[in-house]
Amino acid sequence: MTDTLDSAKLVDKVASLVEAAKRAGATAADAVAVRGRSTSVSVRLGKVENSEASESDDISLRVFVGKKAASVSATASSDVRELAERAVSMARVSPEDPFQGLADPDRLVKNPRNLDLFDATTLSADQLRDDALAAEEAALAVKGVTNSAGSGASFGLGGIVLATSEGFVGHYVGSRFSRSASVIAGEGTGMERDYDYSSHQHFVDLERPEEIGRKAGERAVKRLNARKAQTGAVDVIFDPRVARGIAGHIAGAINGASVARKTSFLRDMMGKQVAGSTIRVTDDPLKVRGQASRPFDGEGVEGVPLDMIEDGILRHWLLSTSVAQELGLQTNGRGSRSGSSVSPSSSNFAIEPGTMSPEDMIRGLKTGFYVTEVFGQGVNMVTGEYSRGASGFWVENGELSYPVSEVTIASNLKTMFLTMVPASDLDRNFGTCAPTLLVEGMTLAGI
Repeated sequence: MTDTLDSAKLVDKVASLVEAAKRAGATAADAVAVRGRSTSVSVRLGKVENSEASESDDISLRVFVGKKAASVSATASSDVRELAERAVSMARVSPEDPFQGLADPDRLVKNPRNLDLFDATTLSADQLRDDALAAEEAALAVKGVTNSAGSGASFGLGGIVLATSEGFVGHYVGSRFSRSASVIAGEGTGMERDYDYSSHQHFVDLERPEEIGRKAGERAVKRLNARKAQTGAVDVIFDPRVARGIAGHIAGAINGASVARKTSFLRDMMGKQVAGSTIRVTDDPLKVRGQASRPFDGEGVEGVPLDMIEDGILRHWLLSTSVAQELGLQTNGRGSRSGSSVSPSSSNFAIEPGTMSPEDMIRGLKTGFYVTEVFGQGVNMVTGEYSRGASGFWVENGELSYPVSEVTIASNLKTMFLTMVPASDLDRNFGTCAPTLLVEGMTLAGI
C-alpha cells in the first residue's frame, strides 16, 4: 500500500477553497480534505461471504463572516467557487456566535511531527481471505465450538489535509490493519458467542490469525453453562475489554462540550477529587504509532500529552477553540473534525495502571463478579447513574468458579471513579484503554 493521500493535489484543493471563501467575503475560513481507502474480506464456514473495496474523497469548508459562521461539505470534485459562495451566503444569514472562530495563529503548529502512523504494506484480497480463513479454522478447532459467526481481515488508510486563512497548511496519513473472529459454542438455548480481534497501524504488529481464532473459541467455550447470581452488593472486577468502556465514560464526562452544555455529571468538579488518590488518567495525541495519534488537531493545533486526572484530581477538560472560549479557557489541541464541524475529543486516552496484577486482584476477593461483557444503554452522563446488563464469571475464594449471565450491575459513575482500583495489565494498543479495574460495592440484580 502506497501513501495515496496525494497531498500536493489536496493541498491545492483546500488552499483554493480558502482563497475562494475570502474572495466571496469571508473574514476567515478553513478547509479540510479527507481521503479514505479500505479493502476487507469476511468469511463464514470456509466460504467468502463478502469482499469490499471502498474509496472516498471528501472536502469541507468552514467560513466566518465576523462572528457568523457556516459550513458545507461535498466531494473533492465539487466546484470550488460555487462551494465557497454558498458557504458565505449561509454565514451571512446565520445568527452570531461569540465563541466561533479559528485557532489563534500563535497556537498553530509550525512543523508537524512524524508519528510513524503509516505502513505501506499492501495486502491482496487473497491474502485477506487466507487470514480470515485461518482465524476461523483455528476457532472451530477449539473443543466445544459448534458454529462460526464469521471471521474477517481488512486494511486501509485515512488521510487529512487542513488549510486555514491564517496561513496554516498541514497533512498526515495513517494506515490500519485488522483481523477478527467470532464463534459460537454449545447447542440450542445453551449457545454462547464470543470474539477476538487485533487492530494496528502497522501490519507487523498484528496478532497471528491462528491466535485470534484460538482465543475467540476458548472465550466462547468458557461461557457455557452460565448461571444467574444472587441479588445483592458485590465487588466487581472489569475485564480490560469492558474497562475500556469505563475509560470512555471518563472521557465523555470531561469533554468540554458536555461541560459547556451542562450535560456532564463532572461539570462542577474541576480541581476537585473525582477518583481515588492513586488514579492517573492521561491523554496523549503525540504517541508514536498510537491508534488515536494526530500531529495536529482539526484546527491545526498540536496537542501535548496531559494528565487529565492526577492523583484523583481533575486537572483538564478536553477542549477545542470554540468550546474553550465558551468556558473562558484556551484550547489544548483536542479539536476533532467531523465533516465540517469541530468538537473536542480524546486522543490516546488511558487510565494508567496500578501495581497489583489482575491475578492477585482476583485472588484478593472472597466473592465477587468478574465482568467480561456489558450491554444495554443504561448510562446517564448527566447524573452519572450506571446500570448495565452483564455477563462474566463468579469469583469464589479468589478463583473464577463458574460463568454468570442475565444479571444487571448498577452504581453511580461518581462512586465508581472514587472507588476503582486499576491493575497492572494496561494494553496501550487502543485509542481508549484501561487495565483490569476493581470497583467495590456495586449492586447486582440476579435471582
